[in-house]
Amino acid sequence: MTNSWQTLRDDAREIWKTGVAAVDSQHLVKQALQLKDQTLWVHDQPIDLSETQRIVVIGAGKAGAGMATGLEAVLLDSTPFEGIVDGWINIPADCTQTLRHIQLHPARPAGLNEPTQAGVQGSAKILDMVQTMNPSDLCICLLSGGGSALLPAPINGISLADKQQVTQFLSAAGANIQQLNTVRKQLSAIKGGRLARACRANRLVTLIISDVPGDPLDIIASGPTVVDSSTPADAIAILDSFKANESDLLNSIYDALHAQLDAPVMELSKAGPDVTNHIIGNNQLAVEAAVQEAQNRGYRCDYEFAVDLEGSAEDVGQQLSRRGIQMKIHGEINCWISGGEPTVQLAPLAQRGRGGRNQQLILAALDDQLRQFTEQGTAVPWQGMALLSGGTDGEDGPTDAAGAFLDQQVAELARQQGLHPQPYLDRNDAYSFFDAVQALVKTGPTHTNVCDLRVLLTDGT
Repeated sequence: MTNSWQTLRDDAREIWKTGVAAVDSQHLVKQALQLKDQTLWVHDQPIDLSETQRIVVIGAGKAGAGMATGLEAVLLDSTPFEGIVDGWINIPADCTQTLRHIQLHPARPAGLNEPTQAGVQGSAKILDMVQTMNPSDLCICLLSGGGSALLPAPINGISLADKQQVTQFLSAAGANIQQLNTVRKQLSAIKGGRLARACRANRLVTLIISDVPGDPLDIIASGPTVVDSSTPADAIAILDSFKANESDLLNSIYDALHAQLDAPVMELSKAGPDVTNHIIGNNQLAVEAAVQEAQNRGYRCDYEFAVDLEGSAEDVGQQLSRRGIQMKIHGEINCWISGGEPTVQLAPLAQRGRGGRNQQLILAALDDQLRQFTEQGTAVPWQGMALLSGGTDGEDGPTDAAGAFLDQQVAELARQQGLHPQPYLDRNDAYSFFDAVQALVKTGPTHTNVCDLRVLLTDGT
């Protein structure tokens, strides 16, 4: 099969879109739940609703609106439950819509993945709702990626500004999601199982769309319904590893963590709710759906989905560049689909441009082939190859793009405009680079979030 750059580009887009569609949050909830008479089935777990006085739906995440819509469709198709369902979910502002009984609360602006005062107010509302439930009630928690920033509830001695500062510090330093959420949990009155501990209902069911490689329940949205295995000492060690102790910026954070060192390990007491956590969507589902679509289009595929944390976006981009060259040389496969979530170490704020990890990854892949082929004096960068990398949530850093794509036409347009990747990489300004060559991927909110999805195609020649 020999494809033009346009065919490769179009195929990469459609394959990527198919992967994202497979983890549509509304669909995943409807798939996970089934209501038969007075019994709600969550996968293979039956919940008798015949004596339930109230069903309270709470949660947070970028997929919250779609998950809540799916849940209302399941529960409210049955007249007996029409008057007993209510809820509150913290979501990004650009995902807001009106539902029948569940309140969708805009807890942060679009593109700002940090805690806000609106998020604090929403978290307080959620805690108040679960604390006023009765044992006969059912609590359903809907969690998805982005839930950590959307559920801020600072512990005593910590202000919202403190939490914003530590989030910004760790993100800029290149901390991965596990490190970031370990610190967040130790500074929160709602994360790390504390939401479940506050709940007064006898039953709490959590539906989770995972945005963390390997699906660790205690890390996704910082595990508000999962017993926390980390400690304040772990959080201190993470901050020290990024040399936070060498400045006075985070003194209040250190003071709060040190004050908790002798506190007993929290457990969900037997007097609390019966908690079950269900993963209903993850990166594997998106990758496998994308592979099926690629095969339907005639590609010979190999793939891997996110199971472990990745390294830097620059390293992953270089690896994909070189994998594409090897695919061209050997021809055994002409499609590689992968999922993951690399990190980016940010330039100083005064120098920093616009971009996100997917855009940084794609720019690094272009830079890699430009360097190789300049040294060799042969070949055209990205000739007969296409690469697309995008966040399945439709957000890539603080931008309106989900990611970017790359092929020989993009490389040629960059050459014609005299654009060189390295300065843009150095200042995290990949958005400006790809905007100039019209290679940004823009989807708007997708109402899901299962890490990133990457599609690499070659023409097989």
